[in-house]
Amino acid sequence: MRFISTPVIIDAGTAQLAGELAIAPGTQQLGVFVHGSDSTRMSPRNRRIAEALQHRGIGTLLFDLRTDEELDANGTLRFDLELLADRVTGVIEWLASLESMRDVRMGVLGEGTGAALALVAAAKARDLVGAVVARAGRAELAGDVLRTVQAPTLLIVGGMDREALADNRRALARLACPRALHVVEGSGRLFDERGALADVIEVTTRWLGGQLAPRPHAWAVGAGDARP
Repeated sequence: MRFISTPVIIDAGTAQLAGELAIAPGTQQLGVFVHGSDSTRMSPRNRRIAEALQHRGIGTLLFDLRTDEELDANGTLRFDLELLADRVTGVIEWLASLESMRDVRMGVLGEGTGAALALVAAAKARDLVGAVVARAGRAELAGDVLRTVQAPTLLIVGGMDREALADNRRALARLACPRALHVVEGSGRLFDERGALADVIEVTTRWLGGQLAPRPHAWAVGAGDARP
């Protein structure tokens, strides 16, 4: 399956956002990447994960949460989580409106603060989102919305990132959907230790591939490893 990456301008309601949509004929699954507040769609880790998803037959959308003008401004917009979550929801709804996406099941992948945005958007667009992956995430920033998320959710955190690990365990306890916590042992927040990102890629592709399949596998609920 050959994926073609196409530049797109996304009407997200409050802004026109730049993105890259990679799909192939017959694509049935798509991962939507939501980067952290200090990043852009050019995040090297997100791009590596996107390439891995494509190799597994899963399409990808990488997009910027802010316009070029907003990126050049004083940066306060990156702390407006409500506005940014609305934009992520708008991106998902835009995708769903495309004829080429009519039969495609979507998952949302959030990194850092983007994890909270992904979870809020999944709750708002519950009929459109089939899975969530939150990596090195600030899932707790989603607050009470966590209880309303229906899409099966995987939280990924480095074992050496103790604060994030505690936060993710609290977030896991608040989720009522099918959920799992995957701890990358010996890794910090950036997963730049040897083999850490490969671990992240493997568990991410397995989760999305299973949850977005026409007949999703039954994944274990709880704080254990993310295995079918």
